[in-house]
Amino acid sequence: MVPFFLDSPLAIKLTDIYRKYSDYFNDIARQKIKAGDDIFVFPGLKETMETEQSKMILKMANPKIIIAGSGMSSGGRIIHHEKNYLPDPNNTILLTGYQSVGTLGRLIEEGVKQVRIEGTEVPIRARIVKIEGYSGHKDSDNLLKFVQNTSETIKKVFIVMGEPKSALFLVQKLRDYLAIDAVNPKDGESVEIDV
Repeated sequence: MVPFFLDSPLAIKLTDIYRKYSDYFNDIARQKIKAGDDIFVFPGLKETMETEQSKMILKMANPKIIIAGSGMSSGGRIIHHEKNYLPDPNNTILLTGYQSVGTLGRLIEEGVKQVRIEGTEVPIRARIVKIEGYSGHKDSDNLLKFVQNTSETIKKVFIVMGEPKSALFLVQKLRDYLAIDAVNPKDGESVEIDV
């Protein structure tokens, strides 16, 4: 059996929260739980809450699957796994979320042949695969609905995430459809907010 390592303390803690609020799951998930299926546990799953447990993953025999944060390879345990596993052509790195411009995750997604991780040049020989649909972020239509639900009290919206073109598109949608003062601050620009 191939071991699965959930190597993210935050994801482990969030999973515990999801377990407590199963009433909010969709019908299919609730039916599975009611039938006795613990949808958060499956054969081979190991949660690595402690740093030492995370370090031991490298010593485990292959094959193995590691689920690690942080988004965009900007910090956390994923950095160490990438440093160790990117050079091996027998490995696959699966990117499941948005990779912001200028991040290590974006460089890897774009197919660079080498990256610098913690001061070390790391060649990329692993297979890189990107899949969509696992992002925890809402798309622009859902963000528009979210803002619409607060449009009576909201004074200004700052769009500070996403690709520049997408951010500007959302700013324009907020202005056009909801008549809300929306802006996309420039990189390095600061704003004072009176409370």
